[in-house]
Amino acid sequence: MSVVVSFRISRKLKKRMDELRHINWSEVVRRAIQEVVMREEAKMRRKNLEAIKRASLRCRELSRRVEGWSSTREIRRWREQR
Repeated sequence: MSVVVSFRISRKLKKRMDELRHINWSEVVRRAIQEVVMREEAKMRRKNLEAIKRASLRCRELSRRVEGWSSTREIRRWREQR
């Protein structure tokens, strides 16, 4: 299902468009809008991907090994304290 979208243009531009009757202006506008939407969505995906990469690198930094610490021993210690 489609919807109607309207916008304003100058009378001068409308007159010039009327002189080019062989062009389907609705199709031109649809394609232009679709191209802009696709381009902007791609930008957003790249930004999201960059944020994910930064978060991944930060997680790696935070999950470094600590010498002498064992998760198994720590879990055992907490369980024995119950």
